[in-house]
Amino acid sequence: MVSYLRHHVMAVCAAIPLAAVGLWAHVNGADPRLTGAPGDSNCTECHAGTLNPSGGGVQIILPGPNTYTPGVRQHIVVQVSDPAQRRWGFEFTARLASNLSNGQAGSLASTDGFTQVNCDNGRRAPCSSATVVQFITHTLSGTRAGTTGSVNFEFDWTPPDTDMGSIRFYAAGNAANGNNQNNGDHIYTTSVELTPAPATPKPTINAEHGVVNAASLADGIAPNTWVTINGANLATTTRTWTTDEIAGGALPQSLDKVSVTINNKPAYVQYVSPTRINVLSPLDDAVGPVEVKVTSNDVTSDPVVVELRPLAPAFFTTDGKYAATSSGENRLLDKNEKFYASGDAPAAFQAGDTVTLYGTGFGPTDPVLPAGAMAADPVNITSALNITVGGVQAAVASAGLVPGLPLIYQLSIVIPDGLAAGDQQVAANMDSVSSPTGENCCFLSIRRPHPEESTVRSQTPAAAGLWRGR
Repeated sequence: MVSYLRHHVMAVCAAIPLAAVGLWAHVNGADPRLTGAPGDSNCTECHAGTLNPSGGGVQIILPGPNTYTPGVRQHIVVQVSDPAQRRWGFEFTARLASNLSNGQAGSLASTDGFTQVNCDNGRRAPCSSATVVQFITHTLSGTRAGTTGSVNFEFDWTPPDTDMGSIRFYAAGNAANGNNQNNGDHIYTTSVELTPAPATPKPTINAEHGVVNAASLADGIAPNTWVTINGANLATTTRTWTTDEIAGGALPQSLDKVSVTINNKPAYVQYVSPTRINVLSPLDDAVGPVEVKVTSNDVTSDPVVVELRPLAPAFFTTDGKYAATSSGENRLLDKNEKFYASGDAPAAFQAGDTVTLYGTGFGPTDPVLPAGAMAADPVNITSALNITVGGVQAAVASAGLVPGLPLIYQLSIVIPDGLAAGDQQVAANMDSVSSPTGENCCFLSIRRPHPEESTVRSQTPAAAGLWRGR
């Protein structure tokens, strides 16, 4: 009789299984309706003791705020804790606030061998109908005999496919003493209410000039090139990456839940804001029309089609007009973790000066860098390069990547003779592809030397607008 009663208690209240061999066979966890929710009871009837005594508790841990997005799965943790106990059980249910007794909210799913889903009609999952109230509870192995302090029960919950108003979670936890008796166990209950998450606006890429070269802001992009994306609702924050997000030299593919794909390949995200994103395009052998998409907070934009080219050479500028230059002093990061230092007014150069320009889209390098990597040592470009200043060809002293900076090309040229003083346009040509030029891009200031001058003034690197979010 004693054995029979203990088995009966086990079946009704999901008590922690008893030691007798014949009683281990019942591994169905808690019977339905023992969560403490409206219409439910709890296990205090068969586990003698006070409900919610001091010293322990049960907690529902959500992956984020107390909200849900219809149809978007969440991973839930129920933690049962009690410093004096050593065996564990639980039961959890999700109910519509509009019908707390019988309104099933979404669906539950076990993710490991410690939990299982039961239905209100006494059957194991899958339940016969989506409206049948579901419960998730422990398995035999989930009781974790001998474990002290606390245990976690983890599982997935998928909300209803449509907005059903507020939803309330209920959980009951059994912190048992493992004495194979129905006394001395502690029962805890709790609940949490979730509201529908505010609708996330869909990110939108501008139809015209929505995806452009980040240096020139001209249409047409290339692999391993800095790209600016213009639009609306692209992000909910405004920031650049930080140095700790460049792990082991690998550039991040997302910032604050904002990511970009170009031709279905992930780009590397440097700057995000609601209206503008800067990314480094991925390596790709494709040529021609490709799709660009932005995903922000799990919502993806409609694609915008852009032209992907093998090359897209362009110079960074300080203000959209003057080329960002340096006479050789390459600082990597300033104290604000921005690339380059802030630029002063453009310096004026004279014939014979060696000037370093900075750009993007100048094509393949030798050696070839892995996608999203930074050059640790000097790396040279492989395509033939011609640079002119004021229409006069300039000698190219070197052309490659800046070590320690992410895919920034540095091009050192010698200012040619015969240029008039004033603003002179600088242009690059590679394999019949030219950098953009126009009334506002890209210029060097040329001056006539004073007779007494014989040295070139030192100039700190100018600020490329890319790194300031433009």
